[in-house]
Amino acid sequence: MSNETRKILVTSALPYANGPIHIGHLVEYIQTDIWVRFQKQRGHTCHYVCADDAHGTPIMLRAQQEGITPEQLIADTWTQHHADFQDFNVGFDNFYTTHSDETRDFAELIYNRLYDQQYIHSKTITQAYDPVKEMFLPDRFIKGECPKCGAADQYGDNCEVCGATYSPTDLVNPVSAISGEKPIDKESEHYFFKLGDFEAMLKEWTHSGHLQEQVANKLSEWFEVGLQDWDISRDAPYFGFEIPNAPGKFFYVWLDAPVGYMGSFKNLCDKENLDFDEYWAKDSTTELYHFIGKDIVYFHALFWPAMLTGAGFRTPTAIFSHGFLTVNGEKMSKSRGTFIKARTYLDHLNPEYLRYYFAAKLSGRVEDIDLNFEDFSQRVNTDLVNKVVNIASRCSGFINKRFNGQLSSSCSEAELFQSFVAESDPIAALYESREYGKAMRAISTLADKANQYIDEKQPWVVAKQDNCDDELHAICSVGINLFYLLASYLKPVVPEMVSKAERFLNTGELPWPDQLAPLTDHTIHKFKPLMTRVDTDKLAALIEASKENLEKTPDASQKKAPQKTTDDLAGTIEFDDFAKVDLRVALIEKAEHVEEADKLLRLTLSLGDEKRQVLAGIKSAYSPAELEGRLTVMVANLKPRKMRFGVSEGMVLAAGPGGNELWILSPDSGAKPGMRIK
Repeated sequence: MSNETRKILVTSALPYANGPIHIGHLVEYIQTDIWVRFQKQRGHTCHYVCADDAHGTPIMLRAQQEGITPEQLIADTWTQHHADFQDFNVGFDNFYTTHSDETRDFAELIYNRLYDQQYIHSKTITQAYDPVKEMFLPDRFIKGECPKCGAADQYGDNCEVCGATYSPTDLVNPVSAISGEKPIDKESEHYFFKLGDFEAMLKEWTHSGHLQEQVANKLSEWFEVGLQDWDISRDAPYFGFEIPNAPGKFFYVWLDAPVGYMGSFKNLCDKENLDFDEYWAKDSTTELYHFIGKDIVYFHALFWPAMLTGAGFRTPTAIFSHGFLTVNGEKMSKSRGTFIKARTYLDHLNPEYLRYYFAAKLSGRVEDIDLNFEDFSQRVNTDLVNKVVNIASRCSGFINKRFNGQLSSSCSEAELFQSFVAESDPIAALYESREYGKAMRAISTLADKANQYIDEKQPWVVAKQDNCDDELHAICSVGINLFYLLASYLKPVVPEMVSKAERFLNTGELPWPDQLAPLTDHTIHKFKPLMTRVDTDKLAALIEASKENLEKTPDASQKKAPQKTTDDLAGTIEFDDFAKVDLRVALIEKAEHVEEADKLLRLTLSLGDEKRQVLAGIKSAYSPAELEGRLTVMVANLKPRKMRFGVSEGMVLAAGPGGNELWILSPDSGAKPGMRIK
């Protein structure tokens, strides 16, 4: 692999300034940080910037609820986010905010350039308007019945049951998620970006190696239906940047959020005298990479490169997408204590445990990864403590006690040392392609070889023999040198542990192993524990603390509408209408995942004398194994509906706000399949 010096700018997606960082978020920031640290260790010029995403209706409403200004809310959140990232050793070169002069300047510059080239047009649209709150309602602040499948309590932009996307004006029986009032239709002039004008450019760009193959193929679906104009404006009241020459109109948060990458980097340039244009000009020869979650691919891989191209800036070298985090095989659950805030984790466990575990699970593909607590403890204890740290512990005692901390004058196993160095290119290639799991396995194999060498040489036996000093000195010096190489390979993943190792080895900062020679006639310091084993009691306490904290303080990190209370519900029905609903006890004979569906489980239900197939949007709350053999309640006379993943012949009843907090209704013991509920 070529190690020619490169100039690289790296970003992670911007965390929303409306709530705390949790371990699901950290998948991305740890993945990115490992890659950045690897590039820097290889000697490349690499800048890593990020910022809080600080605009939008949810932030405005949250500030109102707390009785503070949006500016105070985002300032407080920035402080919390910055501390969490710092304590997880996420080494941003600049962590900024989108509510900045720099981001405003670039947002206006890009808009004006697009406007001047007639890529922006305005038209009057009809929107849902809350007559109580006197504000237009964003899609996520309207709820109602899906116009495609009839599922209740769906957001105004997409159905979590059947996966349909639609306009909020298409919702059946819509209500405002803020006031519970039925919205009214109201006209407003909005500004649109002509995304379709960039269709040819985007078709070529998305299939030219800038995206993972899975992502490029997925985006092809957008081209099949045709690229639509993108609404980039929002009406007052709104917390954000006002559009130039358009009083009362604001940039939609998703316009200025990616511009925040430019704003954060410009802020860094001003502080460190860097050349902004070298990285963002249309003819730039530097590298630009975005790390993002799979849920925001459309914004980054379609809207963003089109905006940049239209405004005369360069496009990203590549966009790296990753999957989501599950915990113990399921989506993070507040009730189970597995929806864990970053700060709660830090209060109980070493952050480098999680960094290593994520690295061991991550690949370059768009795949979800699972945090299994039993596997978590085993991997950290076995791979890091028993295999790697133990090498230094086993050998350093003899070096310090018998040889005054001085390593031998030559490396008696030069071939073994060089065999470790020879893996530097293959392991570097794995880091470069974000195949961290494979890299960790390769490093673990080297650690096994080092331990095998020590086990075969048995320095603890040699130490008891007469006239053994030269042999003991040579064995233990080789052991320390092999640890020295392992520490260098692991530096991007566990920087704090390796920093302690660097102090122990008395080496200064370790470069990539291909630049290392054996330490000879070199003095090391007294060994101090570099990492301890995972304490199962602390792990249990973390889970328990997550339950308590989340019961008291609901997470608000996502851009979603607040949940309604029973007082907010609007609309009543007559008894005769309710009497038409045929509710029956059903036995869940079989439950299975629906391939490619994020929300659905396919249930085979028995009503005694007949069987039904129901597609239920409860995957976030239940695994199939939890459901099979249980009794539940279903609407038996619901008209079958054809969905994307098959026909659903009824509906099971569940209660709760949604997501992982959802409970299917079950009858008391003694009920039989097919019984009608009266």
